[in-house]
Amino acid sequence: MGIKGPKRRHSGQALLLALALAAAWSPAHAFKLFGMKFFEKPNQEQKNEDTIGEPVEYSVDLDVSEATGLDGKSETKDVKKALEAASGLWKDKDKPASGVSGLLAKARSDYRRLLDTLYGQGRYGGSISIKADGREVGGLPPDAELSQPVKISISVDPGPPFVFGKTDILNQAPPPVERKDKVPLPQDQGFVSGQLARSGTILKADALATEAWRQQGYPKAKVATQRVVAAHRTSTVDATIAMEPGRKAYYGPVTVKGTDRMDPAFVAWMAGLPQGQEYDPDDIDRANKRLMRLGVFRSSRFEEADVIDPDGLMPMSLIVQERPLHRFGVGADYSTVDGAGFQTYWLHRNLFGHAESLKLEAKVAGFGNTIDPADLTYRAGVTFTRPGVFTPDTDFVASVIGDREVLDIYTRTSVTGLIGFNRIFSDELSGKLFLTGGPSRFDDDFGTRDFLDVGVLGGLTYDARDNKTDPTSGYYLDGIVHPFYEFNYGNPAVRMVAEGRAYYGFGEDKRIVLAGRLKLGSIVGPSIAETAPDKLFLAGGGGSVRGYAYRNIGVNGPGGIVTGGRSLIEASAELRARITDSIGAVGFVDAGYVGADSIPDFSQQFRVGVGAGLRYYTGLGPLRADVAFPLNRRKGDPSLAFYIGLGQAF
Repeated sequence: MGIKGPKRRHSGQALLLALALAAAWSPAHAFKLFGMKFFEKPNQEQKNEDTIGEPVEYSVDLDVSEATGLDGKSETKDVKKALEAASGLWKDKDKPASGVSGLLAKARSDYRRLLDTLYGQGRYGGSISIKADGREVGGLPPDAELSQPVKISISVDPGPPFVFGKTDILNQAPPPVERKDKVPLPQDQGFVSGQLARSGTILKADALATEAWRQQGYPKAKVATQRVVAAHRTSTVDATIAMEPGRKAYYGPVTVKGTDRMDPAFVAWMAGLPQGQEYDPDDIDRANKRLMRLGVFRSSRFEEADVIDPDGLMPMSLIVQERPLHRFGVGADYSTVDGAGFQTYWLHRNLFGHAESLKLEAKVAGFGNTIDPADLTYRAGVTFTRPGVFTPDTDFVASVIGDREVLDIYTRTSVTGLIGFNRIFSDELSGKLFLTGGPSRFDDDFGTRDFLDVGVLGGLTYDARDNKTDPTSGYYLDGIVHPFYEFNYGNPAVRMVAEGRAYYGFGEDKRIVLAGRLKLGSIVGPSIAETAPDKLFLAGGGGSVRGYAYRNIGVNGPGGIVTGGRSLIEASAELRARITDSIGAVGFVDAGYVGADSIPDFSQQFRVGVGAGLRYYTGLGPLRADVAFPLNRRKGDPSLAFYIGLGQAF
């Protein structure tokens, strides 16, 4: 690779030196692969560019010679686009530079940026020229006199693409015994003879070879030596990486730093790194996620000891930063069918030093449809959570919730108690087991009825989505079984619900996503008349069948009476398209069925809603705005409905 002013031509030995220095550079510093920033002080470039001076206007042209790929096709446009993205001069062309010295410093740093970009595309035989007023920037003094505005011209000859000749990894990790320790092979990621010799591929091979040893219990694994030689005559790159795994390690004692109100011994136990267990970087990732789930830490990180003890133990340091004790939040939602709702909560994060939380919450909804307090929906409750019961991944939960829910088909007043456990088995699988129940009163077409039930609620959730609020791939499965006994009518019953969601994204960027949802439910036991209406199934509204009134799809009885049913089928399909980086569009179809029997006999009508919506993508997830039309509209259903929320509908 040549750089004019002064003109430079890198030999294979210089290429080897640059790559070796880049691979050895501390990850705490930004480095430029194959560049020349290895002996400068950190931030020196920024200091140069920030030199105080009179603003200097400049224009810049970037000319790229013809560049062909390995297949002989032109890649000039792609190369030029990458160079423009890398060039500080080009990106800041609409801003004046900070004095002549600042402009020249920016131009000199562009030599490295452009060179790194070419190396990143496997081009090691080109040349770069950057001129100011026709003079090569590399030969100008910092106080050079230049015209106003300064005319900058950048000329790049990318040269031919290089391919790997010989590639080798010495002392590579053996194949793992456990599947979870498997790491992609460098040769499967392009580090193989005949493939385009991108500089990033070599660095990735370093990282994968190192991680393969770490996954098998060798935390101090590193690249011992690296030999990289570019042959310009044949346009090939030979690369040899030699690994030094170091000693196998086992967890030593965990020392906790940074706690204020938290018990450090409890924090160490919650990390879940028992002394004497074989080191695994996946354990560290899980420990960090577990600690952040506690909700009491702003940050947490592990530091491994520099030296492994003679007995193979490696001490660990855990550094945490605690959040404030209290948190307060408010929220709101609105649809033209359900009206407006408002929620608030107050949270105490750490009651007794073991991340125990106490949450008080309240909700009022139904505004817009009515302003009569007697016709609004209310909810108030208190929840206590104690993490780390029995295992670091098991939480004890107890709550009492009071509800008054006003729907078109019934009004419910109830108090529900819950006590039991949540358990996280893996990043994807979680479960729950609770004792739950309480009294409830219903006013509906059957009159006023009282119920008292107690039961056990158990469930499992498997969540393999790539993103919780805006998934583009993966699937989600949830199943709940709730056997209970109702004392006023003396009936045992079992309520079962299963739901599955799947997502498939098209294209490399997955800008188009096909999403589907299916939900099934069944109640086995008493008749509809002797089952509490909130245990029966209803459909309709946001999150169910859009376009219909909230929970207004049920079983049609005599005289036009609508009740909940003993079986449920819901299905949704969405086609999501990301139009720009911040705007998206969605088309959807929802369908729902509620049957009178535990097994659907399809004597009731399927209700179908169709619609479309817009999405505005934010850091918290997409802001959703949907409009839906009911195709089987009946009394009580709107002609169209609007929904606004945060996150995709499912």
